Amino acid sequence: MNLRERWRETARHGLKFYTIGMIGTGVQILTITLLHTLLNMNYLIATFIGVETAILHNFLWHEHWTWRERTRESEESPFQRLWRFNISNGALSIIGNLVLMRVFVGSLHFHIIPAQILSIGSCSLLNFLISDRLVFRRAE
Repeated sequence: MNLRERWRETARHGLKFYTIGMIGTGVQILTITLLHTLLNMNYLIATFIGVETAILHNFLWHEHWTWRERTRESEESPFQRLWRFNISNGALSIIGNLVLMRVFVGSLHFHIIPAQILSIGSCSLLNFLISDRLVFRRAE
């Protein structure tokens, strides 16, 4: 694959990744808002659950849409990719969101929804690179 084709493929995957990410952001914000507002759950516990819910949502879509051609060529099971996704993107998202939410909400007193949007956006570029290069890597 030449450089131009590689850039085109990366751009296509990036567009799909961020489309799913925007939907996942909605899943995460809705989950956190419901847990925090309706169940009066601590915002950090709600954040942990909301992020993991979005991680699982996003993985399923990435597996079947974003990197579909790579998952079909792969000899790995979806569970192997889910494990890698959770320990890479998942860990980065959970730790990043918990730390940033503690700063934005706990220290700076931001409202929970703008704080979530800032937290998610801060982690997204690194999550794409990890997904593209590590989790859904090209078959060798």
